[in-house]
Amino acid sequence: MEKTIRTFKIAFSTLIVIGAALLALFYPVFSYGQIPPYSGEKIENLKPAQYDAKKKTVFIIADGKSTEMFDMLAPFYVFNATEQLNVFIVAKDATPIPMKRDLFVLPQMTFAEVEAKQLKADVIVIPALAARDENQDPVIISFIKSHYTADTRIISICDGATTAAATGLYDGKPITAHATDLECIKKNFEKPIWTQNVTVTKSDRLYSTAGVANAVDGALLIVEDVLGKDARIKAAKAVNYPHGEIQLAHNSQALTFGNKLSVLKKMMFNGRRMGLLLHDGFNELKFASILDTYSRTYAKAFKTFTSGDSILPSQNGLTFIHVGGNIIDPKMDDVYVVKPEALTIKDREYFTGHELVKQNDNEYSMDQCISRIRQQYGDHFANVVKLTLDYN
Repeated sequence: MEKTIRTFKIAFSTLIVIGAALLALFYPVFSYGQIPPYSGEKIENLKPAQYDAKKKTVFIIADGKSTEMFDMLAPFYVFNATEQLNVFIVAKDATPIPMKRDLFVLPQMTFAEVEAKQLKADVIVIPALAARDENQDPVIISFIKSHYTADTRIISICDGATTAAATGLYDGKPITAHATDLECIKKNFEKPIWTQNVTVTKSDRLYSTAGVANAVDGALLIVEDVLGKDARIKAAKAVNYPHGEIQLAHNSQALTFGNKLSVLKKMMFNGRRMGLLLHDGFNELKFASILDTYSRTYAKAFKTFTSGDSILPSQNGLTFIHVGGNIIDPKMDDVYVVKPEALTIKDREYFTGHELVKQNDNEYSMDQCISRIRQQYGDHFANVVKLTLDYN
């Protein structure tokens, strides 16, 4: 009887830890609970995305159910920083893409609009989408395959490797994914050559990155291959990339049992309440770094605020929709400001009593976030956050 009880306790504990591990990876996408589909008004009279026929074109695939934010927005920012590429977030329909419960972003084109304009993809980026197993959306798979030509490069980011593998294009080719997820993904897709301990794999025109944090490394490698070294240096400088050359060495370290317990403990007991303040023209990479990194501290609340309208344009022309209102929780601890130079006296007065956390422009955004997390929660949990980002 005692043996049976002990076995049950072990099994139950294991299930809890597995659940914590899954939440550790996916929780930041949903920002505290499953996001309901966008139910607001249709956004009219939007300025269409500008296409320059003299430039090469990048399609970043998105899914209105969920798309990992850093996987999508980091390459979007890096490619735009070159000023030499058309960069479009494309999806099968115009459904706003959830960033968190109170914030959505609109795709710039639907698949149908891409076809109608007869646009050609020079680069296709596949972030981690809603489907992260063998049950892939056939419309998305078909679109990717139909736009892969002899001149097209494809890069999967993090668990976007599942969608990339489902296309069959990576069969017999190296591919990687988030260190914690790779073994599970391999079970569903056995034909690619699953690779570890690299930030980016490359086989001819097929690329893939390890976890979330490696999206920038992968995008920079594509920039250099498509536009040359000078363009890569320019883009790297624009994001304060912390390495002189593209960092390819990687420690593919999965979350341990102890790490998962740390995550579970933080989910249960972290009472911190945070805010995120957005101004028109905010930097997409800083936004994604702040939101995707601090979400992995599993605070009690993480609310978005805007300084004006509920419709916000970002620096490179994305349209964000804020649906949460601007009422302040008096218990809120701090507010992260994505565009500090836009802060007004009115903003400061509105958030009186709450610390306004501003990033400097001389350091890689994700590193600044992790440094603050280390100050708030200690070395151990900062390292756990890095593991959930696959930032090694």
